[in-house]
Amino acid sequence: MIKGLAITPPVLGRISIGRVVEKNGIRLPQKDDQFTITSQIQEKDAGWVLHPMDEELRKGTPNGKLRTIPVRMLFNDADLNLRAEYTMFDRKSGRPMCVGNGDTCMRLTQSGVQSLPCPGPTLCEFGKGGLCKPYGRLNVKVGDDDDLGTFIFRTTSYNSIRTLAARLNYYQAVSGGLLAFMPLELKLRGKSTTQSHRTPIYYVDLAIKEGVSLQDAVAEARERSSQLKDEGVDQAALDAAAAKGFGNALFEYDEDEMEQVVEEFFPVPNPEGSQLSSSSVSKLRKTLDSAR
Repeated sequence: MIKGLAITPPVLGRISIGRVVEKNGIRLPQKDDQFTITSQIQEKDAGWVLHPMDEELRKGTPNGKLRTIPVRMLFNDADLNLRAEYTMFDRKSGRPMCVGNGDTCMRLTQSGVQSLPCPGPTLCEFGKGGLCKPYGRLNVKVGDDDDLGTFIFRTTSYNSIRTLAARLNYYQAVSGGLLAFMPLELKLRGKSTTQSHRTPIYYVDLAIKEGVSLQDAVAEARERSSQLKDEGVDQAALDAAAAKGFGNALFEYDEDEMEQVVEEFFPVPNPEGSQLSSSSVSKLRKTLDSAR
């Protein structure tokens, strides 16, 4: 295995509740009130190409808005399905510069990668000004076309990360460690706060599949786990292989998508309060340099 390369679950597509839009030549992240499932292909003008699962799941939904997605987890260990840390990205390269858990962090310095105390984004001088945020990645199985392929949901939302982490750990506990066999669904929920000026903000939750009780879901998980074990499927070995793959690198990131991740979740603020994406900043710098 190549050292320094995080081995992550195969990704078939993306799940998002927002998109990047262009206004007055500036690309800005914009939240949405529904899920969108895309492929991994992005067209120059049209953006991310929708995955066929998006159209299939959207049929028959109220107003054509996708707000629930039936899913299964790939692993029994909750922490393998959802990885979340405080992360500070380099706005130019899109690579992580510092990743921490609120206790310790791994930070890229002039002397190399160092282990340092992590006080969290609000108290850290290195990541102050919104440079450091919680960054979560949830891998889920959607459909039955690929046993090990997943769709990835990325988020910097405290609400989504906190809720998903709680649900995953609870379902892992009540199922007796059979999280991968539970019938679940992602749900979009909304709430209003004083910070949102009483307008709805949306976050992602995880629930038992609609129409199935908790007791029936646990019974199904036990039956499915036993059946696959009899057929030779070793779920424990899969979890162990995943843990080893995640631990093969100090930082987990996808070289091909880091620019899009920074643009969507870590836009560079301009002095007037709006936000410029890293690509817009780069173009602006070139324009200024040529004018000198």
